[in-house]
Amino acid sequence: MQKFSRLGRVGQGLMGSRSLATHSDAPLSRKVEMTNWEKGHYINYKKMNENLNIVRGRLNRPLTYAEKILYSHLDDPHGQEIERGSSYLKLRPDRVACQDATAQMAILQFMSAGMDSVATPSTVHCDHLIEAQVGGVKDLARANDINKEVYDFLSTSCAKYNIGFWRPGSGIIHQIILENYAFPGALMIGTDSHTPNAGGLGMAAIGVGGADAVDVMADLPWELKAPKVIGVKLTGEMSGWTSAKDIILKVAGILTVKGGTGAIVEYHGPGTNTLSCTGMGTICNMGAEIGATTSLFPFNDRMYDYLAATKRTEIGDFAREYAAELREDEGAEYDQLVEINLSELEPYINGPFTPDLATPISKWKEAVKTNKWPEDLKVGLIGSCTNSSYEDMSRAANIAEDAMSHGIKANALFTVTPGSEQIRATIERDGQLKTFEEFGGMVLANACGPCIGQWDRKDVKKGEPNSIISSYNRNFTGRNDANPATHAFVTSPDLVVAMTIAGTLNFNPLTDTLKDKDGNEFMLKPPHGDGLPRNGYDPGQDTYQAPPADRSNVSVAVSPTSDRLQILEPFKAWDGKDALDVPILIKTQGKTTTDHISMAGPWLKYRGHLDNISNNMLIGAINAENGEANKVKNFQTGDYDAVPATARDYKKNGIPWVVVGDWNYGEGSSREHAALEPRHLGGLAIITRSFARIHETNLKKQGMLPLVFAEPADYDKIQPEDKVDLLITELAVGKPMTLKVHPHDGSSTFDVKLVHTFNEGQIEWFKNGSALNTMAKKAAEKKA
Repeated sequence: MQKFSRLGRVGQGLMGSRSLATHSDAPLSRKVEMTNWEKGHYINYKKMNENLNIVRGRLNRPLTYAEKILYSHLDDPHGQEIERGSSYLKLRPDRVACQDATAQMAILQFMSAGMDSVATPSTVHCDHLIEAQVGGVKDLARANDINKEVYDFLSTSCAKYNIGFWRPGSGIIHQIILENYAFPGALMIGTDSHTPNAGGLGMAAIGVGGADAVDVMADLPWELKAPKVIGVKLTGEMSGWTSAKDIILKVAGILTVKGGTGAIVEYHGPGTNTLSCTGMGTICNMGAEIGATTSLFPFNDRMYDYLAATKRTEIGDFAREYAAELREDEGAEYDQLVEINLSELEPYINGPFTPDLATPISKWKEAVKTNKWPEDLKVGLIGSCTNSSYEDMSRAANIAEDAMSHGIKANALFTVTPGSEQIRATIERDGQLKTFEEFGGMVLANACGPCIGQWDRKDVKKGEPNSIISSYNRNFTGRNDANPATHAFVTSPDLVVAMTIAGTLNFNPLTDTLKDKDGNEFMLKPPHGDGLPRNGYDPGQDTYQAPPADRSNVSVAVSPTSDRLQILEPFKAWDGKDALDVPILIKTQGKTTTDHISMAGPWLKYRGHLDNISNNMLIGAINAENGEANKVKNFQTGDYDAVPATARDYKKNGIPWVVVGDWNYGEGSSREHAALEPRHLGGLAIITRSFARIHETNLKKQGMLPLVFAEPADYDKIQPEDKVDLLITELAVGKPMTLKVHPHDGSSTFDVKLVHTFNEGQIEWFKNGSALNTMAKKAAEKKA
């Protein structure tokens, strides 16, 4: 069924030869709005085409669709070095999208830049802070109460800085983007890992950290290592119980959770034309689970139909005029090629504990028995950002109706999470919602809910082994309910409903029978459902807040006594001097990830309050002196204390400090708090054997010095109680810096050579105190 090779060349597709296509500019210069919610933000296919033609002239080879989108958004198409897998591209995204948990610090940082408005169209979506407890209406009311100050801050700051704001209850960020903002050929960054969902509409949508979002909001180019491109060629056509979700479940099994790292997954081939637009979105969404930079599909008629159904026909018409560049060129080469015949693809169930343990339904019952997974199914959950389209809900309701026509209902707890208010209102109008409730389901709020662990689960005790099955995207240990013994499986909504009817994992709807209310055996019929609603979408309640025409009198709501939000004070500029007799706060040993530097979990509620969240700084890092976490010696008192407390004491006494770190310091998620906290608590430099690149850049942005031992063995020469002189006046592009080490044991001072990757612009960041200070300085100069 599926072929697998390292290098693939794509041939002519259904839409004919697209080899090195060029355009006349006339039709591309039309003014077509990006979205119905904004005015004056136009789709710039003309500029994209011009950039692409410049790059084509330089590379003189066929391009993949992923490359076309990236290269058409280059900041400098003439001079940019372009080598897949190695070059760092400077890009100009079309849009920025933030969810409410990550938006807090992003906006607080943007406020420090001294700008009156975001420079790139941006939106904020309230979906992460709503906990599933008893049902949508009550859960939403509770969230509005608990998170009032956060929502008020986001609402007023969005109004102030010209950002579109989607209120709590509007839906999950990725569904709102697909319904309202995504368009073919676009480049968007979003502060959530499942941003690639918009690839279902031919958009390169990439998940990033908040610091990257701030850069783009503030008109800086965004930097991305040029991804490799993995091609997935689809042929044939699905039928019966197989759905779009099974494609990505199969791909996850092939590529594993690491197989997509540093690459864009590009689907192509005649099979792409058989999938619905929302089905393609499902596939791209879960591409995050294989580590892919993003995933995307070429523009086709199913995307056009979806654009028309969501009142964006003009965008669809414009995309048709640029269609030759909204797909791969004939002969484009992929770094790796996977081929899947959809006609032979069977349904899959992935898990538990990892999304790449892929089991085809034909081998499912055997796997359950062999692995001794808990057979009794406790909960079935459908919806989420991955699978809550009209098509998903229609097919799921069709299976539930089939069961109820035989007098049976859900045999396990069953929850439904609509992806957006538009989906909720439409399935309420068309009857699917009523079907789910009659079937025994609980309809949750239009939000992330259990998919991200926002679930107050009551039916099992923590530590009790049990099985749940969902149409979500992630199933790592404890993710949904914080119970490490929960066996979480991910599959299509179709199989979730079928398994929920059976109440057991020991069931295959393709071959097994159920008993009706009278004890007679019957088989569930293969599901069917409309890809788009026949009567159009019902928008439901108005949940969008547009920025006001006059923003000058809007004041941003932040209480000075809040423990969740805090206006950022600009960091102090460098004093121009070398730093002498500086203590080492901690010498970390082994892995020091961004989670060791700034833990998540209960700390997430302080994401908008830098001082409070700084109380988790480096509490997970191992101290090389004693092998313990969060226990360092204060050189002034001689006492041992927590890392943040010691740093605060030094800061109070005006003493800057440094951290000495091991290999790949700062790996993990691109959490900007891991760079903000050391700076806030008085840190000057982080000196390591090596850095994870994103964290290194984040430190520079906050005005810190990320420095690397020229000789990695010098890490071992420095002891935690030594003092150091940092000759900062030597800081220059491409030049080493001297570290003078004063051993605690009184032995002779010695020099260590440090290297760095600062360019001229980044040195300005350091001198001014931060990248944001530099932006604010430039903004002030412009106004003057």
